[in-house]
Amino acid sequence: MATPTKTILLVFLAVIGDVQADELTIERLFGSPDINGIRPVGLRFSPDGARVTYLRGKKDDLRQQDLWEYHIADGVNRMLVDSKALVPEEEQLDEVEKARRERMRIRGKGIIEYVWAPDGKSILFPLVGDLYLYVIEASVDKAVRRLTKTEAFETDAKVSDRGRYVSFVRNQNLFVIDIDSGQERQLTSDGGDTIRNGMAEFIAMEEMDRDTGYWWSPDERFLAFTRVDESPVELAKRYQIFENSFKVTEERYPFTGENNVRIKLAVLELATGKQVWVDLGDDEDIYLARVDWTPDSSTIVFQRQSRDQKRLDLVAADATSGKSRIVLTETSDIWINLHSNLKFLKKSPREFIWASERSGFQHLYRYNLDGVMLAQITSGTWVVDKLQAVDEDRGVLFFDGFTDSVLEKHLYETTLSGEGSDVVRKITSRPGWHDIVMAKRGGAYIDSFSNSSTPPQVSLHSAGGSRLTWLVENPLDKTHPYFPYIDRHQVQEIGTLEAEDGKALYYSLLLPTDFDPGKRYPVIVFTYGGPGAQVVNNRWGDIFRQYLQQQGYIVFSLDNRGSAHRGTAFEFPIYKQMSVIEARDQKRGVEYLKTLSFVAPDRIGIYGWSYGGYMTLMAMMQAPDEFKAGISGAPVTDWRLYDTHYTERYMSTPSANSDGYDVSNVLSHVERLRGSLLIIHGMADDNVLLNHSTLLFREMQKKGISFESMMYPGETHGFRDPDINVHLTRLMMNFFDRHLKADH
Repeated sequence: MATPTKTILLVFLAVIGDVQADELTIERLFGSPDINGIRPVGLRFSPDGARVTYLRGKKDDLRQQDLWEYHIADGVNRMLVDSKALVPEEEQLDEVEKARRERMRIRGKGIIEYVWAPDGKSILFPLVGDLYLYVIEASVDKAVRRLTKTEAFETDAKVSDRGRYVSFVRNQNLFVIDIDSGQERQLTSDGGDTIRNGMAEFIAMEEMDRDTGYWWSPDERFLAFTRVDESPVELAKRYQIFENSFKVTEERYPFTGENNVRIKLAVLELATGKQVWVDLGDDEDIYLARVDWTPDSSTIVFQRQSRDQKRLDLVAADATSGKSRIVLTETSDIWINLHSNLKFLKKSPREFIWASERSGFQHLYRYNLDGVMLAQITSGTWVVDKLQAVDEDRGVLFFDGFTDSVLEKHLYETTLSGEGSDVVRKITSRPGWHDIVMAKRGGAYIDSFSNSSTPPQVSLHSAGGSRLTWLVENPLDKTHPYFPYIDRHQVQEIGTLEAEDGKALYYSLLLPTDFDPGKRYPVIVFTYGGPGAQVVNNRWGDIFRQYLQQQGYIVFSLDNRGSAHRGTAFEFPIYKQMSVIEARDQKRGVEYLKTLSFVAPDRIGIYGWSYGGYMTLMAMMQAPDEFKAGISGAPVTDWRLYDTHYTERYMSTPSANSDGYDVSNVLSHVERLRGSLLIIHGMADDNVLLNHSTLLFREMQKKGISFESMMYPGETHGFRDPDINVHLTRLMMNFFDRHLKADH
């Protein structure tokens, strides 16, 4: 266990020259330019590896994104497409596009996504609902070619594997455009109302990390696509309340325990228009988790997950007949986590890399299409995160993961043969968090790196790890937006506590700038606590936490059991009783805080958003004497009102686990609340519906329990408007200051 009183002496305090610090303000947190410095998104290699492209916000409006490139040969960053110059008007999103962006967590405007043509000659991107093609070798005045001009939005646009076609979805149907001739062709015609062709359903996008519903075969002969019928799903009414109006939206929302969509998978032959339906199995109540093609285009391979999520089948189907067979099956008594680590080998097209948690930790295996395991490639009591690339010529593959520590993510190399599967070579060297984008064959990689004292940096590296060049060095010098505030920056302390079952729980502790060990300080606990997430790590943190410590607060976080990257034994204890184990672990963190001489034990607050909002409520109600105040943002309150795939994975169904749903229901515990509570919710939230908060309001009112609330008209699950975020943050600070500061 770390000792904070010793660590105090090691707290980072970066002072550059004789700079007089500016005061960090709430307005500056959300202003332009980005206080973290330049942060490009959508980083990709061109197919020939000669360029790196990315999206970058404007200096005066970081939400307005343009398309940029770094040309490796000449070492120059340049803007390729100025989104505002190309289309000056603001886009008006239809409801379908709003929902798609919400599911994909797209927050910007202007150019929000793009794809390279596989031949490397052009880049496809949507802008204000239409599609454009940027031609690499064209003259400046002819570089951008407009492909569509319609009232409807063209979404999920792709370039076919050999570069002949552009495909997209419009009005719930699939279309293609022949790039050379410009001729447009509609491929499906029955889309509309409850039928969606080539579109990922709500559950796929929100919970399964599948944001598309169609897939090109490598030879461009076939297009596989889903046909989703939403009619079995309950038609729920959602009330969207705006500043000067309200709207009743009817939408198909798959509440836990209720019906999901009916889904089919078709293979369409482009030349003839002939469609073949793929055999998905006898059980229609399944999830279609992933779809891929074999390199020779003869076979479509899909992952089929059972409704209870305890079985995952990898299934191969003939492209011309649709006849299918199971290649391999993963099972669990608790649940199966989905992954995107299936990759077929080019030189041995019947062989592929597969990921499994059968050992308790996600590792990589090599199989063939007969279902025979040829090698276990990685092993150990640590987790592989993502398969990055395979270099078949050298017989190696690259992955990122956590071999050394769950606090840092690194890039590794190991043999494709699996010989010495317990031996891997770490490529990235700097301590911290490395988000990797690798070239197709592993010849180079882009490293988006940060740690607790280094803001995000982007660099280009050889496969061996040598840095070739900076793409965005983002140094903390006088030109950096954060420079005026750097001398008050603090680096978190990270330590471990022991859970009741003996497992290590990682925590982070951020002390105030002018820390005096002889004083007692209020504490704000930031929590998420939900599965699939991790908040304690060695990476550049949210500057809001720096603002909190500069306002005289200690900031504390703890990753409870159930959180990510620790293996199934760490995740599974929450099964069928969400919040129970998590709240115990969060209480353990508070018990530790109260042993510290510089913590004011009667002035501890807690806040979180989404699952973190739920955890805030449950921590305050299940450990009512530990928290004086809490802020709950967009919380789930009753899991019976949440969706099928997420909720049933962890809770089973309400009919099979009624007691568990009751225990995990916030409304069952409201009478235990002792601390002051502020509840915040967007009034157009289509993920965690506003009903969750209004049910809690009514229950607390009936029980005579006081609370504060703030509802934001028109806002969904994640607030986008900087002005609204300024208001939200001021509200939070006012609440915590009133309840946690000693002089209030």
